[in-house]
Amino acid sequence: MRIAIDVREACKPRKTGKGQWVTGLLRELVRRNVPLVTLSDRSLPPPFSQARVIEERVIDASGWRWHWKAARDLRRSDATVYVSPTSFIVPFLVGKKFPVVPVVHDLIAFRDPTHERRAATIEKMTIGRALRHARHVCTVSESTKRDLKEMFPHVPSESMTVIFAGPLRESVVPNSADQCTILCAGTLSPRKNQLRLIEAYAELPASLRSQYRLLLVGGRGWNDQETLALAAKTPGVEWRDYVPDAEYETLLSACTILALPSLYEGFGLQALDAMQRGIPVLTSGRGSLREVCGNAAHYVDPENVSSIAAGLELLLTSERVRFDIKTRALEQARKFSWARTADLLMDVLQKL
Repeated sequence: MRIAIDVREACKPRKTGKGQWVTGLLRELVRRNVPLVTLSDRSLPPPFSQARVIEERVIDASGWRWHWKAARDLRRSDATVYVSPTSFIVPFLVGKKFPVVPVVHDLIAFRDPTHERRAATIEKMTIGRALRHARHVCTVSESTKRDLKEMFPHVPSESMTVIFAGPLRESVVPNSADQCTILCAGTLSPRKNQLRLIEAYAELPASLRSQYRLLLVGGRGWNDQETLALAAKTPGVEWRDYVPDAEYETLLSACTILALPSLYEGFGLQALDAMQRGIPVLTSGRGSLREVCGNAAHYVDPENVSSIAAGLELLLTSERVRFDIKTRALEQARKFSWARTADLLMDVLQKL
């Protein structure tokens, strides 16, 4: 079997959640010596650029032209199947002319009216045909699978498989809390709910605000002007923009809690990264988050600022609650790995 895969997100210097997902899967497939044809718009970063099992194809184009060329190259290639983990455009263009397995991370384009408009429009235009002609469909969570079945009931359940995700790193240094940092990681956007998180932080008692800072890390997304303005004028809140993996790792190793009160998540990689290190997670239970976190997080109403504030106060003041969550978090995190994701994906591909 020779797998063609779109790795553009893994090649970006600033990786979002999908970029981390593709990177983790690619790392595991290379470790297993699975023959791969990687399609991207730029060269692979090391160590992938030195991997002997990879035939690297850099398509010098952007926008729709990249996808047209990728679809053309696929039809001429000796690959067995195309895995599309970040876009439905190539599956849309290829149709039934080449075996395609799209990976659906979420259906935010259909659920979130504040989502980036151009990306949402393209996804709505292409996903229907891509799903109809796919040989199989993979999702990253049971939650996304349920959303997909509800939105596209014509896709048979037996044609969908959940393959989950794994953590940023397989082995990590356990967290040693600095007792002064509330960390929130994610692209600034209404869906990530940083605005209400800042408002909740401002409601904390002065004694807690003087001890703990709220540190936001993540690049700018969409409709984020109000969030940036509030962060700038709220004492104790810092926005640090996108941080590279090494700095993110350092922050995870020291923060006291991770706050992820999202309105919707297709998986929630930040929560998994935190649980793997024994970091107490404050989250919402929306989308896939309860599925990923299980009983190893403290859940709040993400649309209620007072609920978020109460959750923050509880986690910051109760050592017993933090310890209990930490114990459960380490166990919950062990359920997810890139080895498991690769096993599930390869089982799907081998049955096509």
